[in-house]
Amino acid sequence: MLVSVVIPTYDRLPILQQCLRALEAQVGLLDGDDFEVVLVDDGSSDGTVAWIGDHLGALPHVRLLQQEHGGPALGRNLGVDQARGELIVFIDSDLVVVPTFLSEHLKSLRSAWRRLGNRLCFTYGAVINTHNFDSPQSEPHKISDLSWAYFATGNVAIDRQVLLESGVFDPSFRLYGWEDLELGERLRRMGVKLVRCAAAAGYHWHPPLSLDQVPDLIRKERERAKMGLVFYRKHPTRRVRFIIQFTLLHRVLWELLTLGGLLNERSLRPLLAWLIRHGHPGTAMELLRLPLNRISVRALFEEARLAGVR
Repeated sequence: MLVSVVIPTYDRLPILQQCLRALEAQVGLLDGDDFEVVLVDDGSSDGTVAWIGDHLGALPHVRLLQQEHGGPALGRNLGVDQARGELIVFIDSDLVVVPTFLSEHLKSLRSAWRRLGNRLCFTYGAVINTHNFDSPQSEPHKISDLSWAYFATGNVAIDRQVLLESGVFDPSFRLYGWEDLELGERLRRMGVKLVRCAAAAGYHWHPPLSLDQVPDLIRKERERAKMGLVFYRKHPTRRVRFIIQFTLLHRVLWELLTLGGLLNERSLRPLLAWLIRHGHPGTAMELLRLPLNRISVRALFEEARLAGVR
């Protein structure tokens, strides 16, 4: 069986290099199994395309596709369209996978296919968050790494035909957030089952929090709010309201937890700086999530008001 690993990327060359090398080091595939890596560059300006061209000899499984900057939904759709495999694996370009990553996905899927008598399922691998760039795979699995998402493209494998029948990704999700969970809602309604596959692990690297990241994090929350409303208008259900935090409960919760906005990115700045300076960027990020969630929820309600959505 040919597996197509589809990866959209945008200005992530240093960690992308580790991502691709980890895929080239895959072991444990059965006779007759093989894979390709369909890398979709989304208009990067950091030398990604040139580096790939210079290193194709060390990346025999990689096929590079290019598009103007249009977001991950368009990139993944292009990758699926050009994929040659009957199985699609989605990962992000900042994920460094274990050597048996593909073989574990295949083993779990084949077992599920036999049990179900069809291919209406997908495997969801473990995603372990880490700040360790030099050795991301040294990070232990933590409770905070657990995800309750139904379908998230950080680490999933699905039959290509099932994916095509779902309609793939909606290109109207051009900003940050929700395009994969929206596809997950369509898959769930098709009766496609989630099969957890912790052994197909990937280590999601992201730089430790620094204060100069805060404006970009706020921008992402505002974009997430815009895309959350797109999600809800496609699926106006109570379930989606809770997923995107478009409820009075969430609005009250984040107002209470931030003391009505007194705890914000400005008032918390000295404490965040102290935590970062003393080697606790993860704790600082968790604290910053309080005002970030308030920003996101307030922006979502404002977007809904302007659009006349209740």
